[in-house]
Amino acid sequence: MKKKKLTGLIACLILVTLLSFLIGRYQNGNPFGFLTSNNLYQQLFFQLRIPRVLTALLIGSGLALAGLVTQIIFQNPLADGGLLGVSQAAGFGAALGILIFRGNSIWVQLFAFGFGVLALIISILISGKIRGNKILSLILAGIAVSAVFSAGIGILKYLADPIDQLPAIVFWLLGSLAGSTWQVLIRTMIIIVPIMIFFWFYRWRLNLHAMDKEIAFSLGLKNKIELWASLLASVLLTSSIISISGIVGWIGLIIPNYARMIAGSDTSNSIPVTLLLGAIFTMICDDLARALLPGEIPLGIFTAFLGALMFIGLLINKEKIT
Repeated sequence: MKKKKLTGLIACLILVTLLSFLIGRYQNGNPFGFLTSNNLYQQLFFQLRIPRVLTALLIGSGLALAGLVTQIIFQNPLADGGLLGVSQAAGFGAALGILIFRGNSIWVQLFAFGFGVLALIISILISGKIRGNKILSLILAGIAVSAVFSAGIGILKYLADPIDQLPAIVFWLLGSLAGSTWQVLIRTMIIIVPIMIFFWFYRWRLNLHAMDKEIAFSLGLKNKIELWASLLASVLLTSSIISISGIVGWIGLIIPNYARMIAGSDTSNSIPVTLLLGAIFTMICDDLARALLPGEIPLGIFTAFLGALMFIGLLINKEKIT
């Protein structure tokens, strides 16, 4: 991959980040109001806007990375980090937390994360009972688990208080970073950053998972420990992000495909591009979500809309999805 492309993406990320710091509904006619003596604007800028932008950067790169790893492991360019029922299970956990603990953010996040991991465990247990190709069995088990938790979400919506709890569940399921604070950012980083560092140093070896089993074995992938470790790390990454942001779709699906178009299939090149594109895309979507209209718009609406347009563009241009 040419260094010019990577340098251009880094410059674009810096530019989008700086602009995101200056975009918002509370400007008082001056995007640089935090430099003035307006204490309210300074608090909004330093306590809410900065952590929100950084959280968007972090979850965007994390979801895109999880999607890329999942696509490599399952050898399917249409897979994403929520393939094994993680997204729906995390949504069920969050909805349950909203019902039981009246929307307490810490418990909602813990329930979302816990049920996301539970979905992976159940999918693995079910796939172990299915004969045949293990990867295909895992996908089928994930589809079944996702359907079960999706039905569970429907039940919780029916039981929820339509005045208070139901709107909170619906808004959470659509995805949002409205509750981002420094505390939320730190809780997110504790899990996300170590996993991202792991995949960064492991990026050359990830190529082996995209090869046939015999070829991978001949090149040194002699057991399934690495495969399961990579899959577990990807699911933990997705589940931890969803527990913070809600269900934010399309990032893990579309961004890795565009990254491969730019950098090729070699993960040593595609992972840096995936991280950069995911962060840029998510920050742009979140800027629109919080500044386009007077009221907060769910982030998942913009990621789905823009992601679908990008996917259509990919198909129209007849680019090969690999």
